[in-house]
Amino acid sequence: MSEAPKAAILQRDNQTYAIVPKTGLAGLLNAEILRKLADVVEKYQIPVVKLTASQRIALVGIKEEDVNKVWDDLGMEPAPATGLCVRSVQACPGSSFCKYGKQDSLSLAAKLDQLFSGTPLPNKFKMGISGCPLNCCEAWTRDFGAFGKPNGFTVLIGGNAGAAPHIGKVLAEGLTEEQVVDLATRLINYYKDNAKNGERMFKFVERLGIEEIQKALL
Repeated sequence: MSEAPKAAILQRDNQTYAIVPKTGLAGLLNAEILRKLADVVEKYQIPVVKLTASQRIALVGIKEEDVNKVWDDLGMEPAPATGLCVRSVQACPGSSFCKYGKQDSLSLAAKLDQLFSGTPLPNKFKMGISGCPLNCCEAWTRDFGAFGKPNGFTVLIGGNAGAAPHIGKVLAEGLTEEQVVDLATRLINYYKDNAKNGERMFKFVERLGIEEIQKALL
């Protein structure tokens, strides 16, 4: 091909590709997006459509010559599925829909996604926002997490669910949605300015200590 495939991940067969389009904020979809995805899957005979752990839709098994045409037909931007940046913001239905919800996790997650998705950082960075302490979106094991209680959001940092599992540390409690967004902004800037190159958030928290980070941010 004269033109390299756009934002595509080569698969195990070394012939086909996967793409992850940015379908909406915080995993939210609508009928128009779903119809567009279905039309593209049928037109290009894409064999696998997979919901990812980051609440996205991956189109897998695309022929090399079709990748750029698929992007053109979708009319969507690539999601930041790889690279050293804010990759994803997970969210549960929260108090808007769930009977257990204590806070509006969807509203908070959508704001965080809109503000920070793709922001370059020293390492990959994932967020999980849950509406209650049941933590369906795994706030305790995300670089930045928050879950709702009756008195507001509890914010956690330094969690990890990968090869080196870590439970996050409590950064602040009883925050409003606006306060969480403000704290996330200050944390991301602080992490960007003070982390070592390639240092994941859990290692950053271990090196500095949660008390030092609280002093700097609260």
